[in-house]
Amino acid sequence: MFYSAYGYGGGWVDAHATFYGGGGACGYGNLYSQGYGTNTAALSTALFNNGLSCGSCFEIRCVNDRRWCLPGSIVVTATNFCPPNNALPNNAGGWCNPPLHHFDLAQPVFLRIAQYKAGIVPVVPCRRRGGIRFTINGHSYFNLVLITNVGGAGDVHSVSIKGSRTGWMPMSRNWGQNWQSNNYLNGQSLSFKVTTSDGRTVVSYNAAPAGWSFGQTYTGAQFR
Repeated sequence: MFYSAYGYGGGWVDAHATFYGGGGACGYGNLYSQGYGTNTAALSTALFNNGLSCGSCFEIRCVNDRRWCLPGSIVVTATNFCPPNNALPNNAGGWCNPPLHHFDLAQPVFLRIAQYKAGIVPVVPCRRRGGIRFTINGHSYFNLVLITNVGGAGDVHSVSIKGSRTGWMPMSRNWGQNWQSNNYLNGQSLSFKVTTSDGRTVVSYNAAPAGWSFGQTYTGAQFR
């Protein structure tokens, strides 16, 4: 069955969709505690973009099959990777093989648009409650920051960090939406500059106070 998908800044694109039980190639961990719930999808290689698509939002509706499709559409966040299965043909189990545009959906949200089958997908702006969240992990010379709850385009493409006693320093993407800095920033309040795929940037000044600690999550500004 075919689906249509719409992406942020783009039009409807033909795609396929199935459902799955969960996962975490974007590094988000518990999708419920991060606020994503079951409105999530694992993306095929053609859509995943080596993890840079993590956090992007897609609107999906089922089309071209009156027997199985349900009316309406759903909006999901990319939170995982659907790996290819080269042992199976693209139209019989190898749904995530390149160059297919495929969405593997969480089952509860899949069943809102189809009876175990689905159709076409568009990308839409992500609507989030509250600010961007920064979860700081690692150790003194390895700050690994997981960035979640990003509005607008949703998919973070570059990040800079600033301590209260430093200038702005670029961070490198480690995996998924985990961004790292190897600078010693203990005891300094931390600001973050986040840029998404559409080129928009939001700055969260002093999102983490000087007494921040590893394993904690701090909230900053948000795309509007």
